[in-house]
Amino acid sequence: MDRKIEHETDVCVIGGGVAGLVAAMSAARGGATVVLMHDRPVLGGNSSSECRMHICGADRHNQIPNVRETGILEELRLINLRHNRHRSYNIWDTVLYDAARRQENLTLMLNCSCCEAEMDGGKIVSITGWQTTTQTWQRVRAKIFIDASGDAILAPLTGAAFRMGREGRDEYGESFAPAEADDCTMGMTLAFAAREHDTPQSFEPPVWANRYDRCEDRPGKHTWWSMGYWWIELGGMDHSIHDTEKIRDDLMAVVYGVWDHIKNRSDHGADNWALEWVQFLPSKRESRRYIGKHVLTQDEITDGGKFDDVVAYGGWTMDDHTPEGFGCAKLGLPPTIFNPAPSPYGIPYGVLVARDIENLAFAGRCASCTHMAMSSTRVMATATVMGQAIGTAAAIAINRGIAPADVAEHIDELQQTLLTDDAYLPGVPQKFSEATMQSELKASSGEPEPLRDGINRPVGDDEHAWRCRVGDTFEMHFSAAADVRCLTIIADSALDQLIQLSHWDDCGELTAPPESLLMDARVEVLTAGEWSPAGEIRRNCRRLIRIPIDRKIEAVRITIEKTWGAEETRLFAAYVE
Repeated sequence: MDRKIEHETDVCVIGGGVAGLVAAMSAARGGATVVLMHDRPVLGGNSSSECRMHICGADRHNQIPNVRETGILEELRLINLRHNRHRSYNIWDTVLYDAARRQENLTLMLNCSCCEAEMDGGKIVSITGWQTTTQTWQRVRAKIFIDASGDAILAPLTGAAFRMGREGRDEYGESFAPAEADDCTMGMTLAFAAREHDTPQSFEPPVWANRYDRCEDRPGKHTWWSMGYWWIELGGMDHSIHDTEKIRDDLMAVVYGVWDHIKNRSDHGADNWALEWVQFLPSKRESRRYIGKHVLTQDEITDGGKFDDVVAYGGWTMDDHTPEGFGCAKLGLPPTIFNPAPSPYGIPYGVLVARDIENLAFAGRCASCTHMAMSSTRVMATATVMGQAIGTAAAIAINRGIAPADVAEHIDELQQTLLTDDAYLPGVPQKFSEATMQSELKASSGEPEPLRDGINRPVGDDEHAWRCRVGDTFEMHFSAAADVRCLTIIADSALDQLIQLSHWDDCGELTAPPESLLMDARVEVLTAGEWSPAGEIRRNCRRLIRIPIDRKIEAVRITIEKTWGAEETRLFAAYVE
């Protein structure tokens, strides 16, 4: 007899990559009950131990400092730096798992593949997944569904409008697009990891491995061996969903053929190197894309994404991989074209909500973009800030009793909630409480006024920060005693350095919390003319720090006691609510 378990929740998120996880966490933090259904045993998608891809974004491996994505993604990365100094992807899995397990209002459902949707007209009633480990059907009834599955699994199950392949140049006036529309997509990649030993290591390829006798047979450099190569890519000429198993088999033949070439065909200096890991779950770049209330295009990106309803941002180039993938070498084609894009550019709310299904929203590479626009927005950090935006919007929709699309009528609330949670929206400043704005600011050194200018990171030549040193103090004095729920500060997490987890040898990422990050501080409040302790910060590894106050006070004071190593640091915001 089939076993079925029923669940009732406010929001159901399908897909536990970083976009889906952050969507689920942000909705739960907004007060909604959430079920997160994921078809793998670990969270993180392409960033997990199954795939080991680094989370790229607007800073382009820190080539463009100070545009790194903050919010929940920054929180997770900083926790990873504290607990995962040896750069283990298995520990990264645990960091994400722990975040989901500890998140109030969030129910995690792993090893569960969504395979059915129940509809009532243009509205989703429930989705059902098969959980392989328990041999159980898991049916989830929800008010709002967020598809962060990458493959847009709810599109064929619900009849939602979607697109696969490349638009023709004239459809949206995209100069980088092909002349005619086609079904081609960007391919998938299998990576590998190798390790150097003290003695020579032989390698005998499997009989099904491809053979590459000449270096010219491959489309990219093969001079480092600890991560593998993104250009070991196939599938763009196939169906990027239905042909995945065949594509994986073909990619395995390429991976082992490339390693055979490195080891056995000409001298590459790899005598003492041996494979220690090969990826089996392909990292996918492109499949279905929803058609939402708005379709983001190439020109909107190149124009900077100046939308009134901006809720996220990108900055990766329009990195359009050749559909032929590994075979491009024999055709004389580049493996990818890095078409220019500004960083940052804004992403509007309309690309995250369905055009034709009332309670369907989405985030990640299946968001509503043309192929050319998606070639930039598909990278994981951009996908994740979209996830935080739609998760936050879902909580607002639940609290107001409205559909996700109707949150567009409350865009200021959505934007300000995102900024309060340390997201960054280009061109949109954070608004602070009246008590914060009318207070008198005092500092033992430096100018503290930037702490309430609403721009919580360096932009251009303006730091938007109070520079301080260990031992310095900052005070906020109110014109009259104020009821203060909490004090929030935004610390310096080194947005000009690289903190992404990566095995790419020349990335140079940090392996511990940034030295500039605030570790310890003391908080005091002034009541009836007397200063008294109100809280302390100890071994902090977060950029966004909230200290409960919950009393009527005349002033609040912060004393900087310790960083993770630097004598000087910065605070980018300090405000009360």
